[in-house]
Amino acid sequence: MHSLGAEMSHKRSGLLPGLLAGLLAALVCAAGMGMVVLFQQSLPAAVITFWGGHPVLLGLSLVIAALVALATGAVRPRSLVLLPFAALFAGGAVVAGQITGSSILYGAALRGGPSPEPATADLGDIDMTNFNTGLQDALALYRGPLAETWSAWLYVAVAAVAAFALLTLRVTRVRRAQRAQEDAAEAEETKEPEYRAPFEPAQQPTPKTTADLFTPRKPVKD
Repeated sequence: MHSLGAEMSHKRSGLLPGLLAGLLAALVCAAGMGMVVLFQQSLPAAVITFWGGHPVLLGLSLVIAALVALATGAVRPRSLVLLPFAALFAGGAVVAGQITGSSILYGAALRGGPSPEPATADLGDIDMTNFNTGLQDALALYRGPLAETWSAWLYVAVAAVAAFALLTLRVTRVRRAQRAQEDAAEAEETKEPEYRAPFEPAQQPTPKTTADLFTPRKPVKD
């Protein structure tokens, strides 16, 4: 029979808390990704121009994957169902952040002049009007031919695969540790009890006195 702790560990798969934590982390990461896209022109020119800016966004994708995996695995999950959801959350955060930031950039550019190219954004450009205006142009980041959109899909793939791999390591470690605890508890319960001697009587028998050979006997009365 499994112990109560082992039974409870089976029930606590961490699925629901892991999903909620991963989703919350993905929303935060999407907002961060959008801010980076919006204010990328504020970064040093050497950073945003090096290899077309791909290292920056690839590094950001890895950061998003790590944060999502860390948040999802913080509840010590055992459920393998969390693995594809972590990949989905991380990849979705990259997509949502890029589309949101690019939509506002394109919307601000279209409202400010004929050029649809993204411009330097400021906090005043962050509104729903700019988002709706530039949404169609921003969606072209993913719906165009793969030869043109490969970089955007690459960021998504890196985030998804990295989150999946990191959470796999976490879940595997937790499952292994909990399995070891359950095996130890089961071995403790199935171990044969130690032999114990029968209970001794509550009162010890009164020892018989032995006559002393040197003590004179009382005379026997007639």
